[in-house]
Amino acid sequence: MNALFWLVLLALGMGTVGLFAFLWSLKSGQLEDLDGAAVRLLLDEEDKPLPRHPDDVAETERKRSAQRSTGEEAGYGKNG
Repeated sequence: MNALFWLVLLALGMGTVGLFAFLWSLKSGQLEDLDGAAVRLLLDEEDKPLPRHPDDVAETERKRSAQRSTGEEAGYGKNG
């Protein structure tokens, strides 16, 4: 009987937390635009690439030149 009392209190507490989380999401606008993400997915807008840092470009070029010299790019790598 003692365990049942604690389980009922636990269930009521979890329900209260869930209710407050739901009310918070309503108040903060989380449920305002339910269809927006689905519509944005269907829009055909071209994304522009992010600007790259010069060090990243240099590192990528070093990796490509190393792959070309070892033949990894053509499929003749260590696993081939």
